[in-house]
Amino acid sequence: MKMISWNVNGIRACLKKGFMDFFNEMDADVFCLQETKVQEGQVELELDGYYQYWNYAEKKGYSGTAIFTKKEPIQVTNGIGIDEHDKEGRVITAEFEDYFLVTVYTPNSQRELARLDYRMTWEDDFLAYLKELEKNKPVIFCGDLNVAHTEIDLKNPKTNRKNAGFSDEERGKFDNVVNNGFVDTFRYFYPDVTGAYTWWSYMFNARKNNAGWRIDYFCVSESLKDALKDAQIYAEIYGSDHCPVGLDIF
Repeated sequence: MKMISWNVNGIRACLKKGFMDFFNEMDADVFCLQETKVQEGQVELELDGYYQYWNYAEKKGYSGTAIFTKKEPIQVTNGIGIDEHDKEGRVITAEFEDYFLVTVYTPNSQRELARLDYRMTWEDDFLAYLKELEKNKPVIFCGDLNVAHTEIDLKNPKTNRKNAGFSDEERGKFDNVVNNGFVDTFRYFYPDVTGAYTWWSYMFNARKNNAGWRIDYFCVSESLKDALKDAQIYAEIYGSDHCPVGLDIF
């Protein structure tokens, strides 16, 4: 089974930059999007053979997620059941026979960590949500987690130590995810690979110079570890300031 996740930084813009070419080429079983930046009715996608599920932010042109899947889920829910978190369209959960699939767009802590306190609350609540799901069946979650976990996950760790996405607090919360039995699938297969990034600033020729960050992930419950086949980063795919990431499983 092939799964793809991509922060498209605006699906309407990405559609003009080759989104459908990549979508059709991959022919993935599941395609998850983050930062769609649309409201209901603002985009109509003809995706033959796929069920479509969208979660829209209340604020226009902001956040938002989507799941496209060939197999119809048992049920699909938006959000994590906490009103404080569920106004920005950040989470969709699709239940299948043997697992839950969750796509997530984690809140950014913002410049000078202005939203760090909220981010910390989000992290605890989202992990609790995942663990509650896991009581019923294993979980696969993917998306833009807005954190580079370790120093090899970004080009310039020393100068970014206190910046959003690489603060000690955010990295510590990802430690919690791992310590609670979730596997970072890319590092499972490629523990020591450097220069493997999924996001690049639009400034300073960052992408051309591969001065990036790995902040997009597929993570799975420990019990699914033996089902993992491979994980990918499609750094050659443009269309957003993020590139797609992939997982082969089962």
